[in-house]
Amino acid sequence: MTKKQTFSRIISLVPSQTELLVDLGLKTSLVGVTKFCVHPSDLRKEIIVVGGTKQVNFQKIKALNPDIILCNKEENTLDMVEELQNITRVEVSEVNTFDDALNLIQFYGDLFDVKPLAQAIIKNIKAERSKFKKLQYNKLQVKVAYFIWQDPYMVAANNTFINSMIEEAGFSNIFDDRSRYPEIRLSQPILKQAEVILLSTEPFPFKAKHVRLFKAQFPVKKVMIVNGELFSWYGSRLQLAFDYFGSLYEKLNTV
Repeated sequence: MTKKQTFSRIISLVPSQTELLVDLGLKTSLVGVTKFCVHPSDLRKEIIVVGGTKQVNFQKIKALNPDIILCNKEENTLDMVEELQNITRVEVSEVNTFDDALNLIQFYGDLFDVKPLAQAIIKNIKAERSKFKKLQYNKLQVKVAYFIWQDPYMVAANNTFINSMIEEAGFSNIFDDRSRYPEIRLSQPILKQAEVILLSTEPFPFKAKHVRLFKAQFPVKKVMIVNGELFSWYGSRLQLAFDYFGSLYEKLNTV
């Protein structure tokens, strides 16, 4: 019988996956992370930062002698992954739906032999989801446009994890008939369909001044900043998402 491989030197190049690893009790096995791995907040002081999600220091990574590197199809580039494969084993996740996110947690539970912790996280996420659905906000189907970038303006559309979470929140994405992250103009007629414009805190850090700009452009619409992590981070952060979605509906009554 082949002995299962163990991993004691892990590099994670995806912030949400890094947080998941910590919550799976694997912090002591992490030897490298990105500058965007902000949860837990003290992690980058304790573990070597090897770069960002699009560019890394390959020599620094090689020197860390990792036995596995964790990437993501959307977060990291193909060129980066191919170069990393010359160093050690690379696992590339692809998360476009809520179920994909749960499957990744399960996969890490199996891969790193921490199944009970993975199952506990999944159970808690499902419980939070069930509690939120009982509130029946999903029946409102508020039409939204979810902006992720400025100059050029870009929105989240279909075939993205963000779109999946927009649906989980009970909203209806007016760009659901488009794919990925299309560039748009604020003058496009389709924006008239949106009841609410959501401005994400990441990857572009929309702030109050941008809300004022959109309100000037669309005076009859509701415009609000939303926590990008809770719409785009998969992994253990999903445990916080549904309570946050409930708070958004309360906020809608005040903006």
